[in-house]
Amino acid sequence: MDALNAWAASFWQQFQSNLIVGDRYRMLLDGLGVTVQIALVAAVLGVILGSLIALMRLSKVGVVRGAAQVYVDVIRGTPVMVQLLIMYYIVLATYTGSKVAVAILSFGLNSAAYVSEMVRGGILSVDKGQTEAGRSLGLSGPSTMLLIVMPQAIKNILPSLFNEFIMLLKETSIVGYIALMDLTKAGDFIRSRTLSAFFPLLTVAAIYLVMVLGLSKVFGRIERRMRQGDHR
Repeated sequence: MDALNAWAASFWQQFQSNLIVGDRYRMLLDGLGVTVQIALVAAVLGVILGSLIALMRLSKVGVVRGAAQVYVDVIRGTPVMVQLLIMYYIVLATYTGSKVAVAILSFGLNSAAYVSEMVRGGILSVDKGQTEAGRSLGLSGPSTMLLIVMPQAIKNILPSLFNEFIMLLKETSIVGYIALMDLTKAGDFIRSRTLSAFFPLLTVAAIYLVMVLGLSKVFGRIERRMRQGDHR
């Protein structure tokens, strides 16, 4: 019992010094907001650009198809952290605006390469008869792709897109390399002030875990509802 009381007292002391003193919990909340903001906007950007790149990959024009292939190969072949540093220190070296915008652009461009392969696979999985049916109804090629093929392709790859968002959410933890105070950087900052790595870093890990498990549960329900709709 004495050992348990001692552990409880130590835990409470760690809790106070790492989260309560100096309102340090607010740093984690602000960092969480930055993390979610980057992940959400970058995911939207990745889906938009990824869809365009996927269409370029399927283009009959060799130069367009080749350019898209080079982009995908370069982005997928280099670490996202290196891409972030190149974007911040080289490409946008003279940019004096928000670092959040730099992070969103970097992660959006990175995600686009992976989303493009998902979308391309989804488009190729749609039966060619769907395209022929659209053309027989008088729709142009672009209209058929936009109104008939793409909705089916997106529905087919939605689980993969959900997984991509979860991966993107966790990958944003490296934005501290450009001195951006996200959730992970906030935890590390608290560690540097309290000289205690255990509590702040495990708190950050717990927050990420709760977010990922929560999103996985929500995405799982969406997928089940979609499957039920397919059987009707």
